[in-house]
Amino acid sequence: MTPDQSRAAAKILFEAEKSGTQTGLISLVNPGMTLDDAYAVQSALVQLKKSAGGKVIGWKIGLTSRAMQQALNITTPDSGVLFDDMLFQTGERVPKGRFIQPRIEAEIAFVMKTDLSGGNVTRADVIAATDYVTPSLEILDTRILRADPKTGQARIITDTISDNAANAGIVLGGEKHAIDAHDLRWQGCILKRDGVVEETGLGAGVLDDPVTGIVWLVKRLALYGDGLSAGQVVLSGSFIRPVEAPSGSRFEADFGGFGYVSIEFE
Repeated sequence: MTPDQSRAAAKILFEAEKSGTQTGLISLVNPGMTLDDAYAVQSALVQLKKSAGGKVIGWKIGLTSRAMQQALNITTPDSGVLFDDMLFQTGERVPKGRFIQPRIEAEIAFVMKTDLSGGNVTRADVIAATDYVTPSLEILDTRILRADPKTGQARIITDTISDNAANAGIVLGGEKHAIDAHDLRWQGCILKRDGVVEETGLGAGVLDDPVTGIVWLVKRLALYGDGLSAGQVVLSGSFIRPVEAPSGSRFEADFGGFGYVSIEFE
C-alpha cells in the first residue's frame, strides 16, 4: 500500500469509530496487503487520534494464544495503542452506544517504571522496568465488519491490525502487585457475565508467560525505533477467548488473591 492508501484507510476507520457505523473490510479493498501495510494503516490511525486530542497511555498485545493464532492462520501476536479515553476503572459503567460490538477479555496489565526499548531486550529487563502488575479487562470492538455481506469473506489479521488491533477499552483493577509477588504463569481468572461463568484461564496461555508478551512487544517496537515509556500501561495478552458484551450485561473477573475487576454495559 502507498502512504496515501494507508492514510485513506485510516481516515475511514477513524470516521467509523466516531459514527459508530462499521465499514467494509480493508483487506478486500487492498488485496495482498501485508502485516507491514496493516501497521502503516494503524500508525496513520493513531496519528489521526492524536491530532483529535487523544493521548497515548500504553499498548496492548493481542493474539497471544495458540488457539487464536491458529484460527487466523498466523504465528505471531499483534499490537495496538491505548489512549486515555479508553481507560475505565473497575466498577464503572460503559455508556450505552459507546461501542459497536464490544467483547471482553481478561488480562494481566503491566505498568512501567522506566523506559524500555531495544531489539535485545530480555525477560530480566522487563522485570526490572516494571513498576507493578494489576488485574485488568480489555474491551475489544471492531470498526470493521466481521464478514463482507456480498462475498462472505471474513475479516482477517490485516483488518484487525489496521483497526488498532480491535482495541477499544481497558478496565484496571485496584490492586498493585510487585511483578515477582505472584507466579504470573499460574495466575488464573474466572470470568462471569451476568453471574454465569463464561471463561476461565491461566496466565501461561499468553506465550507460556505474560512477561514473554512484553519482550515480544519491545522487540517489535524496536523495529520502528520505538519503545515503552515510564508510566505506560501494557496489556500483556488475553488468556481467555473473547466474550460478547451486549447492552445490559455485567462482567466480573475474579483473579483470586491477585484481585478483582468488574464492568457493566448500559
